[in-house]
Amino acid sequence: MFLTSAMVIGSGAREHALAWKLAQSSLLDTVYCAEGNPGTALEPRVENVFYSEYSELLEFAEKEGVELVVVGPEKPLAEGVADSFRERGVKVFGFGKRQAMLESSKVFARRFCEKHGISAPEAKIFTNASEAIEFLEENRDRKFFVKADELCGGKGAFPAPTPADGMSAVSELLVKKKCGVGEKILIEEWIDGRELTIMAFTDGKAISLMPASQDHKRLLDGDNGPNTGGMGAFAPAPLFDSEVKENFTNSILKPTLRGLKEEGFSDAGVIYFGIIVDREKKTRLLEYNVRFGDPEAQPLMLLLESDLFPILEACAEGKLAEAEKSIRWKQASALSVTLAVKGYPVKYGSEREPITGIEKAESVPGVKVFHAGTAVENGKLVTSGGRILSVSARADSLEEARKRAYSAVKAIHFNGVRFRSDIALRAVGG
Repeated sequence: MFLTSAMVIGSGAREHALAWKLAQSSLLDTVYCAEGNPGTALEPRVENVFYSEYSELLEFAEKEGVELVVVGPEKPLAEGVADSFRERGVKVFGFGKRQAMLESSKVFARRFCEKHGISAPEAKIFTNASEAIEFLEENRDRKFFVKADELCGGKGAFPAPTPADGMSAVSELLVKKKCGVGEKILIEEWIDGRELTIMAFTDGKAISLMPASQDHKRLLDGDNGPNTGGMGAFAPAPLFDSEVKENFTNSILKPTLRGLKEEGFSDAGVIYFGIIVDREKKTRLLEYNVRFGDPEAQPLMLLLESDLFPILEACAEGKLAEAEKSIRWKQASALSVTLAVKGYPVKYGSEREPITGIEKAESVPGVKVFHAGTAVENGKLVTSGGRILSVSARADSLEEARKRAYSAVKAIHFNGVRFRSDIALRAVGG
């Protein structure tokens, strides 16, 4: 049998999970991870590739005959990396720059929703801080979310239950320009409900939903504290029952697909629906992402029974409708718990603290530890800032997956470790 290679772009826990799953394919001899991390470096048949410019990866892919490139993070997608590979005739799983604007610009996504009748919370766009503050003052009895227009590493949404909170967020985004250019913000109505993540494979023509998952974006137990890049996730989410699925399909999924077709968006990749479900089980779109979520990808890779490579390759070739028939998901539950450093997500630097206990953690049945913010110094594994590890577990039940994951968490040690103790607690009745 002729074996080929694939390349994953990215260095976080999501990319570790994707590389780990791809490396299990009987069709691949090597999975390159650019630039990967100490965890991917230890995986069988995975090789890290270091680079300084994306053009080097183009040359590497052509030289090594890489069959498929998988772009993990949102930033390179927003910068048009997938377009560059496609232009050179390299198959790629990842949206082009224009389609990636569904994530890279909240304003673009909002206008897309309005144009195509997609259910979403009411929102207003502001470019002037004084006008935004005036709006908040005029609506003192309402709660909002203030959102950066641009990419902000999962930290660009500020809850504003009071006018003071909203004004502080406006200052951070439009005055201090915390998230880059800082030219536009969205002030969005607050919807009481529970959030869900629905991700799907697409080739631009067909779409295949993955099991619904739930992320835990806030830093602290009980959904308190600032937003983060994600402190843990689980799948499948019981909240996504038949009624919620029907509402999502009719009010979000179908009009989105019509909109993608009308806009000429036909790239292969993952479309991510971040939705909220209210008490009446109505669904509204909070955000689009254009790639696998992190940490949602980690439990999903534990649940995917099928070979990942043929799915992604079929998407890149426009043949998802044929491949979808063979996509299988395990009848099980999976959960991930993020271990971060003290100070995350506000100020977390790059202090180096020794990490111990991963081998012991992975001795727990069904557990896999994915690396994110790790490095190797003097032969020892150390922290390198931010989210450090994603401790993930699979079991027949969500309750048992949760038990296994937290048993593994207890085995891992580094100074200043921070994690939530309530991932999936509500879903199991805790």
